[in-house]
Amino acid sequence: MSSKNTSMTPGELSRIIENLVLGKDYRIVVVSLINKDFLDFVIKFFKEVAEAKMDDKDIDLSWYRTRFLSSDLEKDEIAIHSGLNMKTIYDQFGSTKKELVIDVSSDHYDELIQLINEIVERDKSIDLSLTIKFKKVSVELSLNESLLVINTLAVKRAQLRGGLWSIAGKRVEGPLMLTLCKILQVDPQYYVLKGEKDKIIKDDKLPFDREVDFYLVDKSGKQKKTEVKLMGKGNPESADAFYARDSNIFVADKLSDQNKAQLDHNGVFWVEMDSGQALQQFSIILKKLGIPFELPEKITIDKIRQAIGEVLG
Repeated sequence: MSSKNTSMTPGELSRIIENLVLGKDYRIVVVSLINKDFLDFVIKFFKEVAEAKMDDKDIDLSWYRTRFLSSDLEKDEIAIHSGLNMKTIYDQFGSTKKELVIDVSSDHYDELIQLINEIVERDKSIDLSLTIKFKKVSVELSLNESLLVINTLAVKRAQLRGGLWSIAGKRVEGPLMLTLCKILQVDPQYYVLKGEKDKIIKDDKLPFDREVDFYLVDKSGKQKKTEVKLMGKGNPESADAFYARDSNIFVADKLSDQNKAQLDHNGVFWVEMDSGQALQQFSIILKKLGIPFELPEKITIDKIRQAIGEVLG
């Protein structure tokens, strides 16, 4: 069972963009995806736990180490089963080579088992066990085993949550801007995508250029850096990331009054998707930059979906 199931389909991506353009909450799409992937993992994991217990009659937890920390597994699986994730290992050791992951996971597993044993010994009144029925056979897990399994599920949930929110942000950025441009009939000569490196003009005044999500090209041919962040209201981290890239336009799902005041003070254009006025706000920016566009009198859901379809192919 691979834990590399953190993904997003074109349909799910389309729903996120549609909700953003309509000024609706896109988070429900991501949360539903997290729930789906997590429950898929739970079912598969429980099946494997039941099989491992049925195959191994040892009364200690050696069956878990043999089955779930096996070097035959993918390194990310080994980490999750030990109660870690790859990001934690990388942050601590600066590497995720399989040999390192195996060693770190083994050490962490030993520490986790010791902690679980201490908790169980400290409070004898706790009486908890999990019973898994598989192929008409019941497998009962002791308190120690149950706590170990519960911990693994918690770590997996956290890993899926972090991964899918990150994927949602990264995969939405370019397509969202293209969708706005499509709806307002902006000619491709007036924008540049992040991946079109041959078209991006480097700022010679800076010792280096940070890559941003999208570039609008004004009437004089100057490229305006556009940063897209799905950040939630009042999240200063994303605003800080924006200033670090010295961008000209900031597009976010939510902006606090403080965010807006700060952007206005620095002469930065902004679009708040959650406002329900994102297309109108974006059209004002286009007008100020001298970029031709056409704002439809009525923006229907069909028109929005058609634009998203053209962008996502």
